[in-house]
Amino acid sequence: FKLLAAEITMHNAEVYGEGVLEVLPDGYGFLRHPDYNYLPGPDDIYISPSQIKRFDLHTGDVVGGIIRPPKEGERFFALLRVDEVNGADPDAAKHKILFDNLTPLYPMEKFSLEHDPEGITTRIMDLFTPIGKGQRGLITSPPKAGKTIILQNIAKSMIHNHPEILLIILLIDERPEEVTDMKRFVEAECKKVEKAPEIEIISSTFDEVAERHAQVAEVVIERAKRQVEHKRDVVILLDSITRLARAYNNIAPHSGRILTGGVDSSALSKPKRFFGAARNIEEGGSLTIIATALIETGSKMDEVIFEEFKGTGNMEIVLDRRLSDRRIFPAMDINRSGTRKEELLLDKSVLMRIWLLRKILSELNAVDAMEFLLKKIISTKTNEDFLMTMSE
Repeated sequence: FKLLAAEITMHNAEVYGEGVLEVLPDGYGFLRHPDYNYLPGPDDIYISPSQIKRFDLHTGDVVGGIIRPPKEGERFFALLRVDEVNGADPDAAKHKILFDNLTPLYPMEKFSLEHDPEGITTRIMDLFTPIGKGQRGLITSPPKAGKTIILQNIAKSMIHNHPEILLIILLIDERPEEVTDMKRFVEAECKKVEKAPEIEIISSTFDEVAERHAQVAEVVIERAKRQVEHKRDVVILLDSITRLARAYNNIAPHSGRILTGGVDSSALSKPKRFFGAARNIEEGGSLTIIATALIETGSKMDEVIFEEFKGTGNMEIVLDRRLSDRRIFPAMDINRSGTRKEELLLDKSVLMRIWLLRKILSELNAVDAMEFLLKKIISTKTNEDFLMTMSE
């Protein structure tokens, strides 16, 4: 750090710096880096209040420009001039419509999750719980039912089929080894494709303080909103919204109104705002959020958090312990899982067959329904073949 500062001063060189802006309450901001999970650090670049006002910058904007080394008494590099905002000319970026003023719609365009005959989980999801651009999905899961594996399978499908998106995997209050596992899984999948999407894996592990969980989540959702304002399709995979809500509950100022399980009534407004940001935008772009929610953990707080989020999504996958205990994966309860307005995402011919199949499966319990479905899907190479055999 000091060597670089001395080098710049000695050679009078121009150095370019870039990062994701976090605006602090005092009006100034810092450019943080996703490689450090947006943690404050000595490599952050200071950006003055006048620059923030001039270019109408917000938290989450990707800002790049020429930087200077710190002067005596200063601790950070500082931005001399703003050269680009979110990859565009800074003056052009000033005239964008802010996220909250954009028109939300139901998802109209489906993400293609099927990419491999062996990818049974995503093939089943593609038919029974399709994900559209702008979906707000909740995966409700008891412990050890395979929720993280489902998120990995969704990420794998996005990497193989949708290079145009920005994929953000946000791991809150997770074990450090799970973060490493997710990073290596994603890296391995990216090597298999010619063009991978832009991917960020952001984490705040369980040994971090609750304030840190909340700060990371705030920067991530603001970053996603800024990209949607520029008409990009963004996908956030969050594990888990329960832990994020717990973190907000720990740092919320006490309102005096405590719900069952020790949840402060005002604490859930911010995680709800995070989840509620998922939407398809009429003017172009979309923000898709697929989050996991924990149930049957033995904690009353987790049950209250789940009840608050139940019904807020427009896609739900319910994982069942009876299936995971029998080692049947994906442990999905097909009859309780589904997507609202799926007729906007699926072709009419496919939809009619899915409804017919659901009618048959509704007479079976969760275990028998999944066993029947797995047997049929494994025997075919594609979902198209599977639907053809169903019609026969």
